Amino acid sequence: MQDIHSDYLRFTERANAKPITLNANIEMTKKEQIKNASAKLFRKKGFTATSMQDIAEVVGVKAASLYNHIGSKQEILKDLLINIADAFTKGMSDIENSTLNAIEKLEALIDLHVDLTIKYRDSIALITGEWVHLESPELDKYKKQRNEYEEQFLSILTQCKTDGHIHPKTDIDIALYSILSSLHWLYSWHNKNKNVSRIELAKQLKVSLLRGIVV
Repeated sequence: MQDIHSDYLRFTERANAKPITLNANIEMTKKEQIKNASAKLFRKKGFTATSMQDIAEVVGVKAASLYNHIGSKQEILKDLLINIADAFTKGMSDIENSTLNAIEKLEALIDLHVDLTIKYRDSIALITGEWVHLESPELDKYKKQRNEYEEQFLSILTQCKTDGHIHPKTDIDIALYSILSSLHWLYSWHNKNKNVSRIELAKQLKVSLLRGIVV
């Protein structure tokens, strides 16, 4: 791997970012508490199997009181998933518009996934399957953002190949599937290995995910 310059560091200096939990030392609104509790339940039980009563019990209120803050369980799912999609969209835009070269952008994307996995450790799990329960128009928006993100990721991989950063025989579509699959399921590993620092996790992922294709 080549040395990184100052612009690249702008995307990697996020080590102090911490996920928001119900026990965080900040005052959250009741709606934020409800969404955080819901994210945990959706991850553990699934969207369909989670009831409003389940959410109310975790938050510590009566089920009827939830509707003073949110309209429905579907609204919670929409807020959680669109927030994640927006974060990935913004991160991709920042990286694409930077002065990083192609391989540095690829590494910055791994940093982005690590950062968002740590920050949204419960709600990010929903992108692997629970998104199918979204209803239109939010479902259409989510799928559009996901597809555009994958196309931009593919474009960066393609540029890496064109620039000679990765092996010329690399199948770009397979590389994309392999890298994104690993990153999408990173939350599962991280939940069991929270003692691994963000910096070390990103470093090891770059080695394990890119070593097989980078020349």
